[in-house]
Amino acid sequence: MEIMIGERVKEVRAENKMTQREFGEKLSVSQDTISLWEKGKSLPSTEYVILICRKFGVSADYLLGLKDF
Repeated sequence: MEIMIGERVKEVRAENKMTQREFGEKLSVSQDTISLWEKGKSLPSTEYVILICRKFGVSADYLLGLKDF
């Protein structure tokens, strides 16, 4: 199974009409960190997966690519 966390992070950010900088500010990380996640060059820690899910109302299953909704 292909890991698609970066794609899903980008989708969540785009759906919320946020720049990488704005999204990073909401999570207290840099724009560079968001860019690396979206490009698949690094992965968010469990702590950040949970934070994204809580702040943006998505499930961990969706963010991790286990479900399409």
